[in-house]
This record gives sequence, structure tokens and C-alpha cells, in this order.
Amino acid sequence: MTRLVKGNEAVVMGALLAGCQSYYGYPITPASEIAHTAARLFPQLGRTFLQAESELAAVYMVYGAACAGERTMTASSGPGISLKAEGISYLAGAELPCVIVDVMRAGPGLGNIGPEQSDYNQVVKGAGHGNYRVIVLAPNSAQEMCDMALDAFDLADRYRSPVVILTDGVIGQMMEAVTFPAPRSADVAKPWAVQGTRETRPNCITSIFLDFDELEQHNRKLIAKYETIAAAEQRWEGYLLDDAEVAIVAYGVTSRETRSVCDRLRAQGIRAGLFRPQTLWPFPKDGLRELAARVDKIFVAELSMGMLVDDVRLTLNDGRPVGFAANYGGNLLKGDTLLAAVREFMGK
Repeated sequence: MTRLVKGNEAVVMGALLAGCQSYYGYPITPASEIAHTAARLFPQLGRTFLQAESELAAVYMVYGAACAGERTMTASSGPGISLKAEGISYLAGAELPCVIVDVMRAGPGLGNIGPEQSDYNQVVKGAGHGNYRVIVLAPNSAQEMCDMALDAFDLADRYRSPVVILTDGVIGQMMEAVTFPAPRSADVAKPWAVQGTRETRPNCITSIFLDFDELEQHNRKLIAKYETIAAAEQRWEGYLLDDAEVAIVAYGVTSRETRSVCDRLRAQGIRAGLFRPQTLWPFPKDGLRELAARVDKIFVAELSMGMLVDDVRLTLNDGRPVGFAANYGGNLLKGDTLLAAVREFMGK
């Protein structure tokens, strides 16, 4: 089935196809359609929707549902993700699978509802306290909002980890044709869950370890898990990279404009290609390093103050100049601006 829907609607439909049983949230623009769509569809299918009294309440409702073994989710935008940060750390510490959608808006502070990518560090580096990671998926279309929602629940259960779908106000709000895949089975064994039965009474799900040695052991267990994820789940997409002399790294809405800029640059004699991370954590280091071994020039386009370019430079770690272009405040990075910046970087 193919339908014309917003990205924010597509992610809810993908969650339902993944067998998500409950949604707890609080509306905030430009993510509000996620809550609106969940409020309409979850009850129709006999599943739970609850608008919480706050972002804090919503994330801890997700914590409770995840403890019971449900596939569960919430969504918000930058200020709401900040409020959820404590709960996200608790979820990661307790190794509870869930899905969180962040539809980024412009900041800092209250900012405005325009698109930005300035939640990158907040989400990719860990929004809350302590030592933890979350898997971060980065869609660039309404179709991927749906598809990555299905993948997110599978990854969450596979690794007992929160998974964040990190998108932006354009991808969330734009309407595109989405072809919905077949439902996936949500029948995943969760012997660790607390389900109100005699058998699960001994289960204790917590992130508190008062003994220092026990907490160190728990941290080492988490770190080993993150190393497994980092090795197995790096995802990226390339466009015109086989013969590229310059590779532009971009994700989300910026990658869409970058793709057309690559075509325009090639028409002007510059062999440009796009490297698009589909996971921001784990960052696709292996793919980028393999690319950098054969492409001298690397350029980064983003809607934040060098947050993505920092990870690119850390990944390359070879001292080479990395080009950079960005816009802020809800303003998209226009094609003409990016094209001119790449030409200047290439000295052409």
C-alpha cells in the first residue's frame, strides 16, 4: 500500500507495523503530528495511547512499559528531549528497549520551529548523565521515517537499548509517497521483563548499583555491548562516490540538497559525491575511512555549528583540511550556497 503522508505520520505507521504496543508523549512542534497520529491510530488497533502531563512523565511511562516487555515509544523535539534526558539515561542504564523520535527544531533556548540539526551532540553523545550510548538512526525521507521505525524496534530488542530516530522539521513535516512494508513480528522473548506473573517476580530492572564494584562491572558490560553495536550496525549510503574527487558528508534534509548539488558540480567539471550516514551512532567510521583512503577532499554540510564535522575529523584523524558549510536558525542550506562553498574549497 502506498499513501501520501507526512514524515511524522509515517514514523507512527512504521511503529505500528513493527508491533509497537504503546505510545506515551507530549506534543511539541514540529513533532506534534506524531502524537496526533498516534492518538488516532493506536486506540483503533487496540493499543495504548496516553498524553502525559509532561515530557518527564512520558519518558518514565515508556520506562514502565518497557519493563513489562512492551514495544513502546515516545517523541519530542529539542526542548522536550532535554527534559527526557534523565529518563533516557535511566533507560540505557537499565537496558530497556524503546524508540524515541526527535524532530529537531532551531535553537538554542526556545528558538523557533524551523528545521535544524543542532540536537546532534545532545542525542549522539548522550543527552543525560553517566556512561551510556543510544543507537541513533538518521532518515532523510518520509519513506525512511517508516522503514527506520521498523528497524528501530528490532535493534532496540536485539541490544536491549533505547534507539533514537533523529530527524528534522522538514523531514517530519513534508508529505511524500510512502510504500508501507509488511508487518514484522514483535514476538520477541524477553525473559528479563516484569509481567505480573509468578515466574517474573524475581526479575528486578534497575539502574542503581550501590556497590562500586558492581556498578563498574555493569559499566564494563555496557561498554562491551556498545563495542558490539559499533562493529555490527554502522550504516551509510553513497551517491556518485566511485570516481569522486570530493565527498560531501551530510545527513537528513541537508543530504537531499547535497545530492542535487553533486549533480550540479559534476555538470561544472567537479566530480562530487555524497556520503550519507544513516546511523549517527554508531558513526559509520569504517565506510568513511575506506572512502577517505581514495578521495582526497572531504567536505561536510550540516545545519549545526560543526557537530557533524567534529565526528568526521575525529574519524579521519589525519590532519587533512575538511571543508564545512552550515546554516542556522531554521534556515536551510541552499544549493547555491553549498555549491559555491565546495567550489571555493576545491579552488575552482
